[in-house]
Amino acid sequence: MATITTLARPYAKAAFEFATSAAALDAWSGMLALTAAVAADPVFVERMRDPSLTRERKADDLLMVCEGSVTPEFGNFIRTLADNDRLLLIPDIAELFEQYKAEHDRSISVEVESAFELTDDQQKTLATALSKRLDRTVTPHVTINPSLIGGVLIRAGDLVIDGSVRGKLAKLAEALKS
Repeated sequence: MATITTLARPYAKAAFEFATSAAALDAWSGMLALTAAVAADPVFVERMRDPSLTRERKADDLLMVCEGSVTPEFGNFIRTLADNDRLLLIPDIAELFEQYKAEHDRSISVEVESAFELTDDQQKTLATALSKRLDRTVTPHVTINPSLIGGVLIRAGDLVIDGSVRGKLAKLAEALKS
């Protein structure tokens, strides 16, 4: 059976290509985020799984909730998803769209775990250093994790940089065992 990502990818790619050609990447990003939030709601999911509703009615329901926040072209995209029984894929489509958009913008969102609160200057310095290393514009999202003892743990896509005291202690313990 096909995975969710495999099913969502062609729709995300089509949405991205249309938004790019229409110079509306940010607008489509916002509309996808809005509809993804609605599509992830348990009440909406239950309604979309109701076999008594037509696909057209399901699309109308979603567009009614988002009325005034979506363009007619985006409404056509939603109707296409409904025609193919893919409305529940909207959160996955939105996630893939954001990946395409980040690649297009040469940007990346980086998760930074720190043992202590980072100052604005520290965050800027970290973002600048990571931007040079990754050759992309970096947007850091910092969370506090006291279990790191000190230092930071950085996750940028598949890249993990463990500069934490906890990580160094774990490496030291492993070296002593061997």
